[in-house]
Amino acid sequence: MPDINGDLKSLPDTPPTTWRAFAHPRVITMLFLGLSAGMPLLLIFSSLSLWLREAGVERSAVTFFSWAALGYSFKFVWAPLIDRLPVPFLTRLLGRRRAWMLVAQAAIICAMLWMSVTDPATGDAALTTMALAAVMLGFSSATQDIVVDAYRIESASVDLQALMSSTYIAGYRIGMLVSGAGALVIASRFGSEMGSYDYTAWKITYMSMAAVMLVGVLTTLVIREPESNRGLDNGRPVRDYMGFVALFACAVAGFILSFVISGDTAASLRGSLTTAFNNAVLAGLLVETGRLALALATAFIVGRIVMRFGIVDRDMVVATYLDPLRDFFARYGFALSLLLLALVGLYRISDIVLGVISNVFYQDLGFSKEQIAAVVKTFGLIMTIVGGFLGGFLSLRYGVMKILFVGAVLTVVTNLFFIALARVGNDLTLLYFVISADNLTAGLASAAFVAFLSSLTNIRFTAVQYAIFSSLMTLLPKVIGGYSGTMVDAVGYENFFIIAAMLGVPVLALVWLSGRYLDIRQRASGETAQ
Repeated sequence: MPDINGDLKSLPDTPPTTWRAFAHPRVITMLFLGLSAGMPLLLIFSSLSLWLREAGVERSAVTFFSWAALGYSFKFVWAPLIDRLPVPFLTRLLGRRRAWMLVAQAAIICAMLWMSVTDPATGDAALTTMALAAVMLGFSSATQDIVVDAYRIESASVDLQALMSSTYIAGYRIGMLVSGAGALVIASRFGSEMGSYDYTAWKITYMSMAAVMLVGVLTTLVIREPESNRGLDNGRPVRDYMGFVALFACAVAGFILSFVISGDTAASLRGSLTTAFNNAVLAGLLVETGRLALALATAFIVGRIVMRFGIVDRDMVVATYLDPLRDFFARYGFALSLLLLALVGLYRISDIVLGVISNVFYQDLGFSKEQIAAVVKTFGLIMTIVGGFLGGFLSLRYGVMKILFVGAVLTVVTNLFFIALARVGNDLTLLYFVISADNLTAGLASAAFVAFLSSLTNIRFTAVQYAIFSSLMTLLPKVIGGYSGTMVDAVGYENFFIIAAMLGVPVLALVWLSGRYLDIRQRASGETAQ
């Protein structure tokens, strides 16, 4: 087995279009980092959803907890901090990427332990505490993603990125298996079931998940810092870094304060719009979108005020936030940049919106936690890994954009299969078929999409640009997904699945247009070079 710590330049070249390339040490490393990154997600989504349902929390409130993961959608805001700020002592010892990786993993473990000592069945105060712990888990997990994504792009050549993405997705899905199927099995074995809730079972479950995160910690301590990032130091004084942290803290405080102050007004407006439109889902979506826009505007204004008082160095802010954006628009042009950003923001909308409520759906059909763990989590994981490796390999052979389009088509089609499951009900054979199709498609599309996002980044702004892309990728889907429980209550599962599938149709046009204009641009660049 090759030395994971080996220098890339000292290794023999492996043809990137053969399966042997998966044995590359950097590719193998991504399996373990992917596991660490995949662990927290379902502890915010499906596993937490089942815990809350067993604890007697209403379905509409359960899906609102998916907003705790909105940290993934706003990680571009603090990605520059991760990219620029050193961690005292750890950065000199481990390097910039590994130091932040270790800090994020420690925070993830703390958040899991905090959730484990909170019983959501004891009242609203406990639910609030659980929400805060879930937000901390989402924030720290998103921070880990920022660093791992930057490490992945910086640690290997462009030729290996598709395979790095495939292996990362495989590890990610294994992590999801542990925190999904593993969590359900542990909770069931210790005696918690729907109608027979046992807090101790879920406490042990989340403590066990915290222990598994030590795999990520060990990997971080073993791997080496990417060559392109070793000894990175822009020589700025400590005051500049502290001012930058103050800017971030003030902007976040303004964002939160805006949400708190607008709460009563939003509730009143939501009621008025519900009456006017006779549609509670639409009213809630409009009001919360407005609140989000107001909070972002408040954060921006607060940031400008802090800059005006000279608390933070203006040049540092420009270099951190604006230069990565300017670089992206300069490389692709304004029109193509907007098209690419639209594709990034909408590509996964169909499967993310459906995925938020999927576990609740299986439970409502009467499937047990053991069946969900065996079929949806374990068997589904295998199909996702197969799809991920297939997507990475096909992307190398036929091009990322072609496989991206195939993935978008299959996503729409496979999401419609859930309608048949909703009509038939508790049918294990049909569940196997639906999960096979859905997860194989998800793995294939995700591998191509991650390779696509990686290709859009400039190595000079790796963490910030990739964080912007991956944040945009989940922002709208997760906002809409938070209303999935309310939508199901209003229109039923069958109509909801039709809506979720149709959300993916515009994506087909975006992939085709993006591929066409990227191809035209590439041909023009080749002719200019000649």
